[in-house]
Amino acid sequence: MSSAQDPFYIVKEEIQESIDKLQSTFHQWERISSDPGEQVHLTKELLAGCESIEWQVDELDKTIAVAARDPSWYGIDEVELEKRRRWTSTARTRVGNVKKAVVAGKEANVSGTTSVNGMRRELMRMPNTHQTDRMNQYTQDNDDFIQSESDRQLLLMKQQDEDLDELSASVERIGGVGLTIHEELLAQEKVIDDLGMEMDSTSNRLDFIQKRVAMVMKKAGAKGQIMMILFLIVLFIILFVLVFLT
Repeated sequence: MSSAQDPFYIVKEEIQESIDKLQSTFHQWERISSDPGEQVHLTKELLAGCESIEWQVDELDKTIAVAARDPSWYGIDEVELEKRRRWTSTARTRVGNVKKAVVAGKEANVSGTTSVNGMRRELMRMPNTHQTDRMNQYTQDNDDFIQSESDRQLLLMKQQDEDLDELSASVERIGGVGLTIHEELLAQEKVIDDLGMEMDSTSNRLDFIQKRVAMVMKKAGAKGQIMMILFLIVLFIILFVLVFLT
């Protein structure tokens, strides 16, 4: 089976595309430091992408385990199996590294936000008798900023929902490929079992006929043996037609 027709390489290509997209988003996440709203959105997208890719790699590992039971039947060898295992291991490591970095960054942002909020509360407790007008202006600007940020968050949530829908469709497609592979394996296994039973039955019939012929040959004379040989030739032709041509 060529690589273009092998279901493993079809799924591998889709997973590789997801990993490349994940890496691109991760690099974008690393560069964003002054926009908390965008960073929160990318953090959620990265974590969701990591979970999806990890599930896909696990499903691919299951198909490798099935093929490892009888590699020759699927037209592969141990070298190819080891190559596939290494790829899934590398993919899982890359996704795991991204996930660890994002989780660590998320926790650091939460700690930084808590510290900033504490400082703001301390400043609000200080006397403010000489800066009333300035604080009023600050409050107005802050309200405007909050409203603007709220609108931005709504837009980001909508975009995130669209990305999640696209990701869900990709997961369903890969799941369908995996189910098709599983059903094909079951069907091929049943065909092999049926063929084995048919071969056993045919072998038993031939053994029985050979024993009967041997007994008759011993009892028959030269003329009888000639007649028996002709009969066996005709019987062999009939059996050959029944077994191999029907």
